[in-house]
Amino acid sequence: MDSPAARFEAFGPDHLAWIGLCLVGCGGVVWLGRRLRVRGVEPSFRRAVAVLLVVVTLPLQVLQLLPGDFRLGSSLPIQVCDLAWVLAAWALWSGRRRPAQVLLLWGVTLVPQAVLTPALVQTFPDPRYLMFWSMHLLTIWSAVYLAATGRARPSWRGLAVTVAATLAWVASVMTFNAVAGTNYGYLNGKPAGGSLLDLLGPWPTYVAAEVAIVLAVWTTVTAVVAGCRPRGGRVPEGAAVVPHPR
Repeated sequence: MDSPAARFEAFGPDHLAWIGLCLVGCGGVVWLGRRLRVRGVEPSFRRAVAVLLVVVTLPLQVLQLLPGDFRLGSSLPIQVCDLAWVLAAWALWSGRRRPAQVLLLWGVTLVPQAVLTPALVQTFPDPRYLMFWSMHLLTIWSAVYLAATGRARPSWRGLAVTVAATLAWVASVMTFNAVAGTNYGYLNGKPAGGSLLDLLGPWPTYVAAEVAIVLAVWTTVTAVVAGCRPRGGRVPEGAAVVPHPR
């Protein structure tokens, strides 16, 4: 059993350091993405990051499924963040627009929640600790990078796909939680220690409120970006043109 000294402390020194690193990294990938796009080496770099994401994250997730480390309530890779890193690897490797659009909306709204309020007990150098931070930060940086290179520009169709995928996840995970007695995504109960969900009412009201809030944010972002597009699909003179493969 973990001693109090060995437990992760929310908003302790290492947590604040990870938050700072996440923010600095977001600025760094924006700077890097713009320069690689100009130099014409962006596709090679993007695929290298996709491989890095798989190499770093997959072994640590497999480790959680081994008998000595498996916990039904936390080891299964069915959280949004678990799906998001796979989506990030796909979007980075393929350069396809649709997975990049879904990743952007997940990566700048849902995944950062895990960084700000981590459901984490272990500390360095526990594999779960290393997997948690590497997976979440690489996913967020991937989403920001794809946005900086123009491949994750939101659209109404992309929003529709994201909403459909998210609602399917909510329904399937809530069903699994009910059958298995788990609480992935805190969809079937609030965190025991209290959280911002306490402001949204009891279950299942807070789940519906979460969905409504996230949908409103995604719709606003999409509307703003879509409203900034030139009419007729014309690109302003001097603007960089980035292909959006489907």
